[in-house]
Amino acid sequence: MLASSHASADAARELGRLLTGTEAKDIADRLADGDTVTAALKAVAAGRRPRLRSLLEPGGPAVFGREQAVAVLRAVEGARSTTTAIDPLWTMPGHLAGSGPLTSSVTHLVDNARQSVTCSTFNFQRTSGLWAALRRAALRPEIALRVYVDTAAADQNPKPWTPSTPEVAAHLHPGIVLRTTQFDGASVRNHAKFLAIDHRFLLVTSTNWSVPAHPRTMRADNKYAPEST
Repeated sequence: MLASSHASADAARELGRLLTGTEAKDIADRLADGDTVTAALKAVAAGRRPRLRSLLEPGGPAVFGREQAVAVLRAVEGARSTTTAIDPLWTMPGHLAGSGPLTSSVTHLVDNARQSVTCSTFNFQRTSGLWAALRRAALRPEIALRVYVDTAAADQNPKPWTPSTPEVAAHLHPGIVLRTTQFDGASVRNHAKFLAIDHRFLLVTSTNWSVPAHPRTMRADNKYAPEST
């Protein structure tokens, strides 16, 4: 009994380490509705299911019954629902941010992801640390990788240092790469630049708010006029 109690406690801690609050809720809801463990685990990325299945299956090391498993998952959901700390990261003009905490934080966050990485960017540069870090994340089966890129920036104005969207997809396989398309006769643009890590860390940046981009950005905003020269 003592060994079983320790195993259940260890398994509960492991579930708390592996799951986000949303994932714990989705799995608990499915189990409470009568789904099998296999069906319930469709709420998480395929690469992480085997370990979670070993913790939740009846007869596994934790010896969870269905009601106990649901209770543990609800506890994980509740624990994850409270924000305990917020660490702001601020961007700055590119010539000032060539090195320093922000630059190193990007690759560090991606390399230390445990569950998921979502990235949106105008385009990539082959020499960037993020380009290499996302490749490493794509090769980790436990990471759900999703990337959004701008088709016009990557494909319609090709540059030697900028990969095309098919090249991005090949580089980040088996991750999911989504690109903008045509709508109402015009190219949809993706100018959002952010990284979301493990549903826990969010880095929003505006690194290409460069001088050449200012006139276009200001006109589109319709609140400012470009500076006269």
